[in-house]
Amino acid sequence: MIRLITDFDGPIMDVSERYYQVYRLCLEQTKRPDQEINELKKAEFWQLKRHRVPERKIGLLSGLDEVQAEAFAMMRKKTVHQVRYLMYDRPVPSAIETLDYIQKLGFDLAVMTMRRDRELDAAFNQYDLARFFALNRRYCLSNDYIKTADIKDKPLLMERALNELPPASETWMVGDTEADIIAAKTHNIKVIGVLSGIRDQFQLELYEPDLIVNNLREAVDLIVTDLPMTG
Repeated sequence: MIRLITDFDGPIMDVSERYYQVYRLCLEQTKRPDQEINELKKAEFWQLKRHRVPERKIGLLSGLDEVQAEAFAMMRKKTVHQVRYLMYDRPVPSAIETLDYIQKLGFDLAVMTMRRDRELDAAFNQYDLARFFALNRRYCLSNDYIKTADIKDKPLLMERALNELPPASETWMVGDTEADIIAAKTHNIKVIGVLSGIRDQFQLELYEPDLIVNNLREAVDLIVTDLPMTG
């Protein structure tokens, strides 16, 4: 049995519009009423985010002063994952078709995300995604979980999954961040980075995944190619 564990945001969901709208909201609420600012275009903002430019620096680039930039960064952190802003998320192009394809291949499919239960449920309900993931193949944070850092929390989530899931002949992880790569490597799992999420090529290469591709479909195609021939 081939198991594919995929992150949710990045491989499946495009979060760029949510991040951009929250950026605009926090910028508007932080600036003075008469202050001239430089609101970044979405493409410019998203390029900075994918390259891990700190929120404070994004605030400064947008015309805020030092004190405002600090307040902007704190506000954004508190706001971006609120359920009411999840409505801006959209499936990555071809992601739903790829999930259908994965099911047809007979892979054991699991999702592993730093979303909380309520945040994952919101997206599942909006886009009918629960049909792809059995209840015992959904690994996320409980609503009352106290986060530390994704690079610490995600390996723990991976450990839990590996302890609970039945054995597989081969397991792959697909994700778009350093946390996904670290979680997989900590447990000796092959990992593919995708460029459809919140990290660019340079940032993914720093953590040395086995492969980097554009999206989930390309990752699945590579996994299929890598499988031994039978018959």
